[in-house]
Amino acid sequence: MSDFAAIAGVLETYFDGLYYADVERLAAAFHPKAIYATADETPLLYRTMDEYFAVVAKRVSPASRSESRRDVIDAIEFAGEKTAFARVRCSIGTRDFVDFLTLVRTDGTWRIMAKVFGIAERET
Repeated sequence: MSDFAAIAGVLETYFDGLYYADVERLAAAFHPKAIYATADETPLLYRTMDEYFAVVAKRVSPASRSESRRDVIDAIEFAGEKTAFARVRCSIGTRDFVDFLTLVRTDGTWRIMAKVFGIAERET
């Protein structure tokens, strides 16, 4: 499998984890030491994976509300053999997200190391 295909697979797992509010899928996509941050919250929102997964575990999933999926991979770029960047978009409820995801390959596996994102409210 190519690195591009492997990263696309991680991103699909990530999208599924968000859509189903499935911490196990998200844990498969994220490196355990990954960071989660946005400046669209005041003050700046920063979470560890344990903190983020606890929030997701309490979330009502978009799937349970039969929300339409708006998952898009805009770009995947490589910075060598072990570092990549993905720009993706998705929606949860009335919020649209643009995620900048930095991925690393460790032990032959690509995982998200950092998620920094922007939020835009969408009218229903």
